[in-house]
Amino acid sequence: MERVRWGVLSTSKFGTEVAIPAMQKGKWPEVLAIASRELERAQAAAQRLGIPRAYGSYEELLADPEVEAVYNPLPNHLHVPWSIRALEAGKHVLCEKPIARTALEAGQLLEAADAHPGLQVMEGFMYRFHPQWERTRALVQEGIIGELRAVHVTFSFVNENPADIRNRVEAGGGGILDIGCYVVSVCRWLFAAEPRRVVATLELDPRFATDRQASAILEFDHGIGTFTVATQLAPYQRVSVLGTRGWIEVEIPFNPPPDQPSRVFTRSGAELAELVIETADQDTIQADRFSEAVLGQRPLSSPLTDAVANMKVIDAVFASAAGGDWAEC
Repeated sequence: MERVRWGVLSTSKFGTEVAIPAMQKGKWPEVLAIASRELERAQAAAQRLGIPRAYGSYEELLADPEVEAVYNPLPNHLHVPWSIRALEAGKHVLCEKPIARTALEAGQLLEAADAHPGLQVMEGFMYRFHPQWERTRALVQEGIIGELRAVHVTFSFVNENPADIRNRVEAGGGGILDIGCYVVSVCRWLFAAEPRRVVATLELDPRFATDRQASAILEFDHGIGTFTVATQLAPYQRVSVLGTRGWIEVEIPFNPPPDQPSRVFTRSGAELAELVIETADQDTIQADRFSEAVLGQRPLSSPLTDAVANMKVIDAVFASAAGGDWAEC
């Protein structure tokens, strides 16, 4: 059975504790190598995870001719430059979200990808691959809630660690880029459209200068998306999808446990239902689907143009909050 040989840039906590173990459970990925800026770290992670090769620099991993695809979970400010370098080295790229810090940066990656048409590049919005979202989106498209008119998203957690890269503004830290990218993505995905304009407000942390709480309205042609994201509020996440004759509520929309079923609640007319969705690891499914695209077995699930469009909306959120008025997308 032909499998895709993967290399991982960095020994990040998410990568080593979530993404790599999930990839190793997949049918099509083979995690062949991992790299760190310190060889000892790479070797320790490789030994712990059963990865055959460890490199003391990202350049060495990209020079490995047997590595076919690269997973990039580096900090946000390194997503575009190292994804471009991976493409230039002839590797397919699955890059963690957000794809970039701005739409301009994302456009640079798109330009590089266009110069390498034989390589696959995708932003890692793993939530889209979970069966609960495939089911939810299908229900919306089937019209069980009537015409979609509103999507409301809340996503919060607590992170006040000054050493955490997500609290460093120069590295692309802050709540909007870290988790706001999810909520913008899900609104666009459910409406299957781009918002015309955005109005937003945000609050900065006086210590880190990163946004710690933000709310926004996204105006679509046929409805609105609203959200609140925060990095210093009690952990909570929920997506509510409202139509003209019913609603859908996704209980744990973005990081459902990979070892137990998920729940989606629906109302269509007077009929209430609780849907129990089968246990699934969305990171495993994402790695398998991307690997299948590399092998030519299926089209890429989400083109890079979608990632650029998501960043344009995020740019508008920041612009609106800075200017105190609506911002065009």
